[in-house]
Amino acid sequence: MAVGDISNLFQFLGGLGMFLYGMNIMGDGMQKTAGSKMNQFLGMVTNKRILGVVLGALITAILHSSAATTVMVVGFVNAGILNLTQAVGVIMGANIGTTITAWMVSLNSLGDAFAMLQPSFFAPLMAGIGAFLMTFSKKQKMNMAGEICIGVGLLFIGLTFMSGAIEPYTDAPIFADIFRILGGNPILGILAGAIITALLQSSTASVGILQTLAMNGVVSMSAAIYITLGQNIGTCVTAVLSSAGANRTAKRAAAIHLMFNTLGAILFAVGMYLLTFFAPEFALGPINAVQISMFHTIFNVTNTVLLYPFANQLVKLSALFVKDKEDGKEIISQGADEEALRHLDQRIFESPAFAIEVASAEVVHMGQITLKNIQQALDSLTNPEEVSTKEVYETEKTIDRMEKMLTEYLIKVNNLSLNEYQKMVVNNLFYSISDIERVGDHAENLAESADYIREHNVNFSGVGIDDLKAIGVSVIKSFSHAIEARRTGNMDDVRKVSQYEDQVDNLEEEMREEHIERLSSGLCDSSAGVIFLDVINNLERISDHAYNLAGYVKNEM
Repeated sequence: MAVGDISNLFQFLGGLGMFLYGMNIMGDGMQKTAGSKMNQFLGMVTNKRILGVVLGALITAILHSSAATTVMVVGFVNAGILNLTQAVGVIMGANIGTTITAWMVSLNSLGDAFAMLQPSFFAPLMAGIGAFLMTFSKKQKMNMAGEICIGVGLLFIGLTFMSGAIEPYTDAPIFADIFRILGGNPILGILAGAIITALLQSSTASVGILQTLAMNGVVSMSAAIYITLGQNIGTCVTAVLSSAGANRTAKRAAAIHLMFNTLGAILFAVGMYLLTFFAPEFALGPINAVQISMFHTIFNVTNTVLLYPFANQLVKLSALFVKDKEDGKEIISQGADEEALRHLDQRIFESPAFAIEVASAEVVHMGQITLKNIQQALDSLTNPEEVSTKEVYETEKTIDRMEKMLTEYLIKVNNLSLNEYQKMVVNNLFYSISDIERVGDHAENLAESADYIREHNVNFSGVGIDDLKAIGVSVIKSFSHAIEARRTGNMDDVRKVSQYEDQVDNLEEEMREEHIERLSSGLCDSSAGVIFLDVINNLERISDHAYNLAGYVKNEM
């Protein structure tokens, strides 16, 4: 191999690296720009399957990778956020969204007369502008715009490098022989596309390489079509591998993706083979990058239209490949912390916005469990002979385990590529977990007081029990609205937390003074008095933590 050949090989590999890296950071920048809107998309998909198709297309257009979207879908299904029928819609949409990069690449094949309109013409300028924005601008929005510019620039510079490395060999007989074999044998063509895509872990990248070859006039029509069909199958490998450690439902989501793309590829391959048989001159003709983009889009849109009505059948068919065992029993036997661990699926890290949304949902879940524990502890205080504290202690252990899991998860989320707002939300979630765990400790303190009352036959006066019930109601409402504020982001809940917190502070102060007066006048037992003061102090502290939780939500508005 001559030095020139080695140089061209290095140029091709370097171009491929820039293309992949550019695609990655462009998607990263677009994802940061989309920010919280991606959280709204997640809410949309739970309503209608057609919105799932739109969601899948939009997210894939942002991420520039249908494989990444499908891996996320596997994570969502594994976490129980999406069911299989909803997942089918997102998967179908992902296949449509992946065509956007192919269209971007095809713009580079415009003729010399339109050289100034070609992305490769502006690519160095865009990379330069992006570098200046990221280096000299302190504004978050400018930095994100800089990431997108650099990504687009590197993507097209990489394509130019690859095209330049291939150009000297366009007349080599080996290219004509390879594509003649692939074009005449559908199975080989599809296998070639699938293997290359599986190795690159990106159908977008493999389609880009195919378009680069087409720009240099070395690809035949039939070969390009068969390879493109194979690329759509190869992109499923990433999701299939990702589902290896997931539950059976998530494995079925990956199986549906594979079945969906394979069925479409078979239908189109049969059609192309028949066309080749009756019009061989068409099949052997050349194809350009724009035509590859057109076929890629037509295939994915047509495949979605044809199979969309059969989404439920695809779900049932997936059960034949991934058999049922004891899934139902397993889920029923899971504790709240084990269920949380299942929800905190790292596949969702493909989209930091969604990862934050899932973490927020689990913080709410942790808060709801803690709220029930406060109520149980209060009931055991006002009715110690009938209400057991055992459940309070067991739940407190669950809360502690959830704090550990959520903290570990958020540390990983914090290391993802986040914008400033997302970083603030993650920090607030860290603080929220700590506050909720402290509330759990106070609930445990209340249970310990209830145990002491029962063991030592301590009796509160009727006034004391009424006081505890009154302040307990305000504390429960305060904490409940704090958790609801985190769940919905509703400022009305934030304001109500503040109102109830003031109410609790006033009640605690009044009750403390009145109780001390009762102690002084001998109307109350001293041992009961100490317990009473300790209880209302714990309740007031719970209300303080609720106020903190609402404050974090307020900061995010």
